[in-house]
Amino acid sequence: MPEHAATPANPAPSAAGRRAVKAVIPAAGLATRFLPATKAVPKELLPVVDRPVLQYIVEEAAQAGLTDVLLITGRGKTAMVDHFDRRPDLEARLAEKPELLAEVRRTAELASIHTCRQPEQLGLGHAVGYAESHVGDQPFAVLLGDEFVNLSEPLLPAMLDLQARTGGIVLAFFEVPPEETTRYGIASVAPADPALTDLGEVVEVTGLVEKPKPEDAPSNLAVLGRYVLPAGIFEAIRRTPKGSGGEIQLTDAMGLMLKEGVPVHAIVYRGIRYDTGMPLGYLQTVVQLACEREDIGAEFRRWLGEFIASDAGRRT
Repeated sequence: MPEHAATPANPAPSAAGRRAVKAVIPAAGLATRFLPATKAVPKELLPVVDRPVLQYIVEEAAQAGLTDVLLITGRGKTAMVDHFDRRPDLEARLAEKPELLAEVRRTAELASIHTCRQPEQLGLGHAVGYAESHVGDQPFAVLLGDEFVNLSEPLLPAMLDLQARTGGIVLAFFEVPPEETTRYGIASVAPADPALTDLGEVVEVTGLVEKPKPEDAPSNLAVLGRYVLPAGIFEAIRRTPKGSGGEIQLTDAMGLMLKEGVPVHAIVYRGIRYDTGMPLGYLQTVVQLACEREDIGAEFRRWLGEFIASDAGRRT
């Protein structure tokens, strides 16, 4: 799987009508919230039952037809690429276990995985900028590496269709309680063109505010970690100064394009979203998906109920 250098490609602005076919997954962060577990194991490979978080995200991309996936990686994260590679020695040992063999082979068949090294973690915008030579002048999707949605309630297909129609930026929002606005990018919105509403609950984005206080938040619509972007975002990133945390923020680059007249829309997602970016959300995701499993769900739910009812489960 080749490494791709981030050499400037100077692409022309994306035009409406071209549907994105490539996905970019920024996954170079240090995951300090999960230390010491992530000292040697990438956070993206932490298991949710028997699949790592990253596999759920690649599966989400593949389901939407995005089978060309670029991982923006960092130092010590080569195991992420290994997970999607073939293992002939392991496959040989699983010859008499066809169901397990099929699952192991499937990881190498989900998508064509490419990698690019981000030498320093200087913000999400900085990371996305490294995808330029791989993406070229085509629109593309960005999927953050610590959240995913239920495949039975897909989000990306409608986002890809919306971007192909408008040629601009497409985001995804979900509703949060007012007290949680300080954790997310929050949007101000207006009604969208009625011609776009066949794709779902579509709104026009008029502004983005990073982690506002509840009294300052323009709405309760938070940015979900899915973006479909025109290739013009790369030139905008190059013109974006360091922002919050001294980093180059993707939100700032998108805000620059919005000010310059690029249309920005979003789909409000009402399905199930799994957030593994913090330990609590990660544990909640593991429990939710374990409860839904056909093979272990019933037994696990029974044990969980007994545990909660027991003295051990009531301790604080």
